[in-house]
Amino acid sequence: MSKIDSAYDYYVTTYGGSRKASRYDSHKKSDLRKVYNHMIQSNKESPLYKLSNVHEAKRYAIDIKEHAKSIQNVVASLSDRYGGFSDSFQKKVATSSDENTVQVKYIGDGNEQNSAGAFDIQVNRLASPQVNTGNYLKNDSLSFTPGTYSFDLNTALSSYEFQYNVNTGETNRDVIQKLANLVNGSNLRITADVLEDGNGASALSLTSHQTGLGSEEANLFSISPATNSGSLKAMDLLGINKITSQAQNSDFLLNGEHHSSLSNTFTINHVFELTLLKESSADSSVHIGFKANTDAVADNIQTLVDAYNGILLTAGNYSSEDQTRGNRLIQDMSAVSLTHRAELEGIGLMVQDDGIISMDRKVLSDAITPERSAATFATLTQIKDQIGAKADHAAIDPMRYVDKVVVAYKNPGHNFPAPYISSIYSGMLLDSYV
Repeated sequence: MSKIDSAYDYYVTTYGGSRKASRYDSHKKSDLRKVYNHMIQSNKESPLYKLSNVHEAKRYAIDIKEHAKSIQNVVASLSDRYGGFSDSFQKKVATSSDENTVQVKYIGDGNEQNSAGAFDIQVNRLASPQVNTGNYLKNDSLSFTPGTYSFDLNTALSSYEFQYNVNTGETNRDVIQKLANLVNGSNLRITADVLEDGNGASALSLTSHQTGLGSEEANLFSISPATNSGSLKAMDLLGINKITSQAQNSDFLLNGEHHSSLSNTFTINHVFELTLLKESSADSSVHIGFKANTDAVADNIQTLVDAYNGILLTAGNYSSEDQTRGNRLIQDMSAVSLTHRAELEGIGLMVQDDGIISMDRKVLSDAITPERSAATFATLTQIKDQIGAKADHAAIDPMRYVDKVVVAYKNPGHNFPAPYISSIYSGMLLDSYV
């Protein structure tokens, strides 16, 4: 039986909260079919093996896949435009004059009209969530009568019933914490916090993940107790059915014109993705535009370099713990930069002995002058494609880099596809009983 529970835990705790989905994480049916066919082909000839350290193998394989996915997304983002190799690295890069107030990201594909240019934004108010903060109750006493109580939490999509017990010997703090755990464990996109007043009393506070209110919405969520007298009295004590801070839309000016949004993150003309971080200072605005061509090229190259270095550093970390593990990945991935070391350093990408790349922007600036740009972009595109190909192989079969003992090889050329071996890790089968 596959042991994937701890692998899930590692993935969620390490990558679940930080990794933001992008449009390069969605694919056409043909893309998914291609990946699946590669998985099947990889499993078809894969030998039977035993993992030396199942726990470490899970962590390492997930790290490889996540870094490989980052490379694949960067390569995809640099391949959006019309297909010319120079266009890939000249993809526009958006810039904000005040990143602490408004962050911006270019999300276009190069096909937008020339009218999508610079503009100014003034942030008058941020979008805010709904907050229900209950009554403060003394921590070391019990205001509730022991028994079973319930309440409904209603959202725009559905209604959820929560039942909870108050037991003899518990305190108000125990009951409030119990309710906070119930709400946080329900995946309702509502966060429950236990607040302290500094005088030995606590209150339950519920905050929606969503911000803003639609034109026909009165609230983002509502709470109503069951109709029995016990639940009504318990809710009167808790007080979480009262809205203490109503959700609000953001309010801002674009080139002097008033606009609002349900969220602090929104798009402008399918070209810019803005994230409002704080209100602008009085009578000041933030300028949103594009970086100069040289800076844009350097930034686009840097995203690819960072993704490439990331997988090498991960391999290096595991190699320092166990030479037999990380070295395989280091040798495979570093071959790209080390093989083309002279060419890369000639355009400002300095290669260390371990394959790690750093950028000399002055040398790069000279390399993308009109008389040298064709050769420079040809080299960059070749490197991008090779790095992407290595990432594709690593994502399909990360187990090739994991320390393992081969038990038996299959008879080459006489095997059938084995689709059931393909696990949620795209070909990784982690089985402690093998």
